[in-house]
Amino acid sequence: MRVFSYLFHGLLTLFLLALSVVALSSGQPLQLEMLPWQGQALTWWLLSAALAGLLSVILAIFRKWRLLFFLWSLAVLGMMARGFFFSHYYFAGPPEFHLALYLTAGALIAVFGAWFQVRPEPLR
Repeated sequence: MRVFSYLFHGLLTLFLLALSVVALSSGQPLQLEMLPWQGQALTWWLLSAALAGLLSVILAIFRKWRLLFFLWSLAVLGMMARGFFFSHYYFAGPPEFHLALYLTAGALIAVFGAWFQVRPEPLR
């Protein structure tokens, strides 16, 4: 589960980083209705979150500041659940709804993987 958690959040942070860098370089504001920010503020929030998330993933892989990775995982799950299911966001159809369910389920599984990272290791 730890490896899944690392992969899920690693790919997510790289995607968010690429998205924000492309938006900054093109000068076009992002429109992601599931997030509470808009325009340039959204782009900067995504860039900052991607860098913080990438740092937490790297530190967790090297077994440093594992609690930071768990908190990052909880924040991602909370933002996904809030943005997709508890906001004014609407789905264009069943495929988009299923994708949101899969992403949120992946984030939930990744939280469990991050929790196993925080727990103390058994003595050998």
